[in-house]
Amino acid sequence: MASITQTVSVRRQRFSPSSILRSVLGSQESVLLLALILLIVWVGSENRQFLATRNMVNVFAGNAYIAIAALGMTMVIITGNIDISVGSLMVTLSMLSGAISVYDGYPSWVSTDLTIALAWVLPVIVGALVGAIIGFIVTYLRIPAIVVTLGFLSILKGLLIIVSGGDRITGMPKGYALAQIRPLEDVSMPIFPAFFQTLTMPVFFMVILTILVALWMRYSPTGRALYAVGGNAEAARLSGISRHRVVMTAFILNGVFVGIAAVMNATQFSVIQVTLPPIELTIITATVVGGVSILGGTGTVVGAMLAAIFLNTITKALVFLDISPFWTRAIQGMLILITVLADLYRRHRQSA
Repeated sequence: MASITQTVSVRRQRFSPSSILRSVLGSQESVLLLALILLIVWVGSENRQFLATRNMVNVFAGNAYIAIAALGMTMVIITGNIDISVGSLMVTLSMLSGAISVYDGYPSWVSTDLTIALAWVLPVIVGALVGAIIGFIVTYLRIPAIVVTLGFLSILKGLLIIVSGGDRITGMPKGYALAQIRPLEDVSMPIFPAFFQTLTMPVFFMVILTILVALWMRYSPTGRALYAVGGNAEAARLSGISRHRVVMTAFILNGVFVGIAAVMNATQFSVIQVTLPPIELTIITATVVGGVSILGGTGTVVGAMLAAIFLNTITKALVFLDISPFWTRAIQGMLILITVLADLYRRHRQSA
């Protein structure tokens, strides 16, 4: 009888509101999702136009390319490194994509469709190559990642200005605008309301890639090795994990995702500008606020994706609340500081 009473008591404690709340708030992804929903509801109650279909699509699609780039950044930071050259690399690859699409010196047998395909694929390949070079320097020459990527940031910016001359790219061929495609636009079914019909391709890339990368990092040996190397490199080495191979893989994949993000960025407008707001901070903020420890070893790409959407929602909300958008950078910095301090506090409690 006593055992039955104890079992009932344990079950009540397990399923009590406080235990459920602790389990929900214990996950960064759950916190972000809850914060996102509350923010949308609150701003929508203040200004009904915020909930308009067009604006909601912009909320999810506006930072989709940032979320894609954050997938690679997540892997890099989990291994205990960082890449602050992603913004310059993204602009460079965006310009490369546009330049390939408008180049008029191809042989006659090269069709427009092939040109467009090259404009979509080559930036991803070049991004992987740049990631491999950075990874090689970091792992085999043992130069800190922040130093290497800071150097690449300046190199890429300089080369971009020299090669482009500061000109913008226009006149891309019809069919090049991959990011403007709406896959569900012609689907007329009750389960696909106007919101889903107006979603553009970057949102689908963001969701699909996030799911694939999350599964890969959770169930593949290499994906799990990222956490092992970032959590305790020496223990990972003693377990037979090659730190060089794992870090190289992280930087190469980071270059791949920056390439994909660059194509999404280049194809969403009819003009490709040489200048782009410094998005390194936005990508790193999305990664860190998404729950990836800046010290390495923990975090998920799902959190990074939700954080990217959350940051874009904040930016849009400021406009609808008639608050200066210049507060966006201050809020990003505040979120980084709060998240890092929370991570340090959590690590301190775990080690105590």
